[in-house]
Amino acid sequence: MSSAPRIDIDVKAFWQDPYPTLAQLRKEAPIAFVPQLNSTLLCSRDDIFVSEKQIDIFSSHQPEGLMNKLMGHNMMRKDGEAHLAERNVFFPAVSPRAVKSNWIAQFQAHADRIIDNLPSSGAVDFVQAFALPFSAECLKSITGLTNMRFEDMNAWSQGMIDGIANYTGDAAVEARCHVATAGIDAAIDDMLPVLRRTPDKSLLGVMAASGMPMESVRANIKLAISGGQNEPRDAIAGATWALLAHPEQLALIQSGERPWLQAFEEYARWISPIGMSPRRITKPWTIRDIAFEPEERVFLMFGSANRDEKHFAAPDRFDLARDTSKSVAFGAGPHFCAGAWASRAMVADVALPTVFARLKNLRLIAEPPVRIVGWAFRGLLNLPLEWDRVAASARTTH
Repeated sequence: MSSAPRIDIDVKAFWQDPYPTLAQLRKEAPIAFVPQLNSTLLCSRDDIFVSEKQIDIFSSHQPEGLMNKLMGHNMMRKDGEAHLAERNVFFPAVSPRAVKSNWIAQFQAHADRIIDNLPSSGAVDFVQAFALPFSAECLKSITGLTNMRFEDMNAWSQGMIDGIANYTGDAAVEARCHVATAGIDAAIDDMLPVLRRTPDKSLLGVMAASGMPMESVRANIKLAISGGQNEPRDAIAGATWALLAHPEQLALIQSGERPWLQAFEEYARWISPIGMSPRRITKPWTIRDIAFEPEERVFLMFGSANRDEKHFAAPDRFDLARDTSKSVAFGAGPHFCAGAWASRAMVADVALPTVFARLKNLRLIAEPPVRIVGWAFRGLLNLPLEWDRVAASARTTH
C-alpha cells in the first residue's frame, strides 16, 4: 500500500456525485488511499497527465484486473509493443479518414431514421428514445455486429462496464457481465462467416482479416462495445441536457459563435463520461513525498483532472467559452482513446445538430427530475424532454 494519506469516502454518495469529494481530495490530499475502493487515487491533473505516459511504472497490464478477468486481454490492458501491435490493426477502422469516408453518412442515416420514428410532438425520455438507440446503431455499424439488436448492444455494454467497475465484488453485477460477454461472443460467431465471405471495413471485419488471434479479436470487440456505447450515449444525452439547462450557452452555438464540437468537448470535461482509468504500479516509485509499492492499484481520476482548479477557472460551471485543451476526457498518453474521432463525429457532427434542428422548440420537462450517477462511468439515467413538432429531415451530406 502506498504511503498516501488514508481517506474514507461514502461510496453511495460518491456514486451519486463524486465531484464534492474529488474537490476536497484535490485540496487536501490529491494523492490518497481510499480503503473503500482498495486503491490509491491520483486526483491532480498534472500528476495524471505525467503518470499516464510513464507506462513502465503506471502499467495498463493488469493480469488480475477486472477487465482482463471478465472481458479478456484487450489492447487497453497491454503496454508498449503489445499494445501498439493491436492498436495498429484496430485503428484504421476508426481513424479520422475512416470516420469521414465510412461511418459519418451511416451515423446520419441512423439519426434521421430514429427521429423519423419519434412522436410528432409530446414528451419522451430522450435517453431511451434517441441517445441509447442512436449510439447503439452507430456502434453496430462500426463493430460489424449488425446482427445484434440495439437493445442488446446497450444492455451488454452496460453489463460489462458495471462488471469492470464492480470494485465492491457484487456477485449479481458479475453475473450480468458474464451474460453480456457470452452474448457478444455468440454475435461474433454468427457474423464471422458473413464477414469472411464479404469483408468490410468494420472492426470485426478488419481484425478478422488481419489474422489477429481470435481471443484478441473477441477481447477488443468487447472493449469497443464497453466504451463505445455508454460514452456517446451519455455525452449525447448529457450535452443536450446541459445546453437546454443553460440557454445562454445554447445561444452561443445557435448564433454561430461556438461550434457543436465545443459543446461536446466542454460537456466531456464538465461531466466526464469515463471518469477513471486503473493502473498497476510496476516498481517502487515516489511522486513528491508519496511512495508507491509494486503491484499496487492506482486510479487515475480523469473526472477530477477535468475539474482541476489549476487549469480550469470555475471548473464546476458548464462554459462553452472556456479552453478545453487541457481536458483528459479521452486520456493523455499512449492509451488515448482510439475511438475519439468516431465519438466526436457521432455527437458533434451528427447527433446534436440533427436533434436541435429537427425537434422544434425542444425543452426540458421538470418531472421526473433528471438523474445522473456514477464515478468510474458517469451519465444520465433519464432525460424528460418535449417539443412542438419534428421537422423534415434535410438528409445532410457529409
